[in-house]
Amino acid sequence: MSDSNPDAPSRRSDTTRAAILEAARERFAADGYERATIRAIARDARIDPSMVMRYYGTKEGLFAAAVAVDLKLPDLGALPREEAGRTLVTHFLDLWERDEVLTALLRVGAAGQAGAERMQGVFREQLLPVARRVCPDPGQAPVRAALLASQLLGLALTRYVLRIPPAVALGREEIVAWLAPTVQRYLTAPGP
Repeated sequence: MSDSNPDAPSRRSDTTRAAILEAARERFAADGYERATIRAIARDARIDPSMVMRYYGTKEGLFAAAVAVDLKLPDLGALPREEAGRTLVTHFLDLWERDEVLTALLRVGAAGQAGAERMQGVFREQLLPVARRVCPDPGQAPVRAALLASQLLGLALTRYVLRIPPAVALGREEIVAWLAPTVQRYLTAPGP
């Protein structure tokens, strides 16, 4: 008996893609890019490995799709300058708490070259332009954005990846109160 609904193959395809991406995120996060295999990802997704290749072509293509990240950073230029630090810390907390892709990317980024390159791309394409719009000297934007990343990624590493108990125990407002002034200083204070 065939499915008479013309949308059924498309829904099955979407479901298969979603299962592959979920399995890939978990496998890349657990094993790192180098050790994760197409076979293991396919097994986790309960599909044949050829399906992974059909949809994503290569391991590199699968990795790029699995860790595609749009930080959806707020337009800090539209805010009062003194709110930039608080806004970014709050935004990143929201991202980390609802999106396992970022945690997977952080784990893979810390463990291997492919992940590190992906993280560098996110930094270059998304975080650096935000710093350029806000900092008083656009020439210092790369250094300021790197310092900003050190704070936000350090928090994410200790709270969401390593799960260091005092970092996990902090409430959102406590985190914002501790980090926002530092992030603000990195973005807008006069340079040394």
